Amino acid sequence: MLAAPAVTPASVVPETTQQAIGYPTLFLLVLLGALVPVIPTGALVSSAAVVAFHQTAPFSLAMVFVTASLAAFLGDAALYWLGRRGMKSRNGSRWLEAIRARAPEDRLAQAQGKLAAHGVAVLVLSRLVPAGRIPVMLACLLAKWPMRRFARGNFPACLAWAVTYQLIGILGGSLFDEPWEGVVAAVVLTLLISAVPGLVRRVRSSPRS
Repeated sequence: MLAAPAVTPASVVPETTQQAIGYPTLFLLVLLGALVPVIPTGALVSSAAVVAFHQTAPFSLAMVFVTASLAAFLGDAALYWLGRRGMKSRNGSRWLEAIRARAPEDRLAQAQGKLAAHGVAVLVLSRLVPAGRIPVMLACLLAKWPMRRFARGNFPACLAWAVTYQLIGILGGSLFDEPWEGVVAAVVLTLLISAVPGLVRRVRSSPRS
């Protein structure tokens, strides 16, 4: 009598099925996260990279990179376009108000100064600094950058962002044999990285005795 084959998560959900569901889901979530910046898109990319690291398909990691960077670029472009429409409108727009609400005056002033001094290079750094994207985007809107100029600077920014968080996922995937352990490690690491700027600002703003 033949023994029943062992049932593992990989055998329950084949890689082809994971990819058919995973890449479109990653694309939509990163795109939505660019428009509504409350979704931890960096953690999503790192988690997807962990899963891709443990797959046998040769181009899994490359597909995660292309999917994440393209979704981020299109989401940023859509949000910037909506912001430009709000700038031109007499009554503004809810999208422009949402951008303004996430760009405190001190950080906006800092972003405007850096944008005036360094130009497009600031866009790349803003994508890599947690919570740095929106103030720089608003600074570009207030400086009346055309859509083409913003897109030209934002494209390498999205590539650098996707590479950074994918490397975090690969690191997490290489440390653990089980994908879920790597996902947990990658999510924790990205959340810690996201919390650092806020902690630094609190320390700087706290009164000194």
